[in-house]
Amino acid sequence: MAEWQLQEAKQKFSEVLRRAHEEGPQVITRHGEEVAVVIDIAEYRRIRYGAPDFKEFLRSSPPWDELELPARDSAREVEFAR
Repeated sequence: MAEWQLQEAKQKFSEVLRRAHEEGPQVITRHGEEVAVVIDIAEYRRIRYGAPDFKEFLRSSPPWDELELPARDSAREVEFAR
């Protein structure tokens, strides 16, 4: 992560934003102490709202009896080399 002193970050705000988008989080320091992080909006949304829980993902699928599966007679035969 890149570090920016507050004064420099204020002067080069566009650059801080560009780098956050292209390179990842940008840390802002004041008097040598980390005080903030600038991150890309996609990263913020991932952190804020998170990826769906795997169990919830599975539960959100349609019921098995509503799935349209191919007919058994449409299966193809596969030969394996020895």
